[in-house]
Amino acid sequence: MTTPAFGGEVSEFYQRFRRGYPPEAADELAAAFTLTRDDVVLDLGCGTGQLTRVLAARAGAVLGMDPEPAMLEQARRATPLPNVTWLLGADTDVGALLPVFGNGRLAAVTVAQALHWMDHERLFSAVRPLLRPGGGIAVVTNGEPLWLQDTAWSAALRDVLSAYLGTPLHRTCGTAEASQERYAAALVAAGYAVDLRVVDYATTLTVEEMVGGVFSAMSPEQLPAPDARPAFTDRVRTAVAPHGPLREAVRVRILTGTR
Repeated sequence: MTTPAFGGEVSEFYQRFRRGYPPEAADELAAAFTLTRDDVVLDLGCGTGQLTRVLAARAGAVLGMDPEPAMLEQARRATPLPNVTWLLGADTDVGALLPVFGNGRLAAVTVAQALHWMDHERLFSAVRPLLRPGGGIAVVTNGEPLWLQDTAWSAALRDVLSAYLGTPLHRTCGTAEASQERYAAALVAAGYAVDLRVVDYATTLTVEEMVGGVFSAMSPEQLPAPDARPAFTDRVRTAVAPHGPLREAVRVRILTGTR
């Protein structure tokens, strides 16, 4: 798994400003894999634990696993839960879990907004020995990136970011239809029964939340210097002002592969 640097301040922005998941998303995951309080779930690439914490109410134990220590430190600080354990590791480390969770001891493995950093074909195969019958893997996306949505304010934000970074923006973080189709085909090839569940919700953003969300997706080297951030925020505010209120329609896609 090759990831950008999500340490330092970026992990703080990630914890504060990345979207959380509505309870309905956890309900769909619980239904897909018939989760009970006897089950253990692995949330791989958990970041600061936005999905991990929601899953904690639907399973007996949840393991939040991420390769970035700063992300896990932020996760530990936010709302400690007695049935959540944080592990340092990447998708390439899944095999190390076999001595503990082999022979089908995991009910599910979730990957939320992180599969685009992983070798998904290898991961889908590596996960199978860990899963109980009826369990599976879920690829979860939580809406489109703020700068790639089909709204006037998103287009204005995209222009500001393109000018700041000096390059057009097109990365979709695995949310594009083509990526979803590729993941579904790989799940089928790995022997899973595939299904798609969708949860829609709406929210309204402030400019500060928008800028914080943007900063959470940057590397530390890309972040504006602290004394330049007010000016950056003002540029965003000016650009999106004609297009307010900043309403966002979010679609959570839950692509499941059941064993």
